[in-house]
Amino acid sequence: MQSNQTLDARGLNCPLPILRTKKSLSSLQSGETLKVVSTDPGSLKDMASFCAQTGNTLLSSQQAGSDYEFVIRKA
Repeated sequence: MQSNQTLDARGLNCPLPILRTKKSLSSLQSGETLKVVSTDPGSLKDMASFCAQTGNTLLSSQQAGSDYEFVIRKA
């Protein structure tokens, strides 16, 4: 899936992936997408909770080796 922007949050632990995601989303227009790559296993639950609380849409969530990849559509 093609994204408007990609955030590499590998090597960062909670809460940094969420904080960087929030900052990256603020630079996008409504409807644009952000791909986030993280190595923090906690980000699986964190991204889902973050999207539910902020009204953004978690389009995909998958594990690729030791990376967790998320695609989020800005509300």
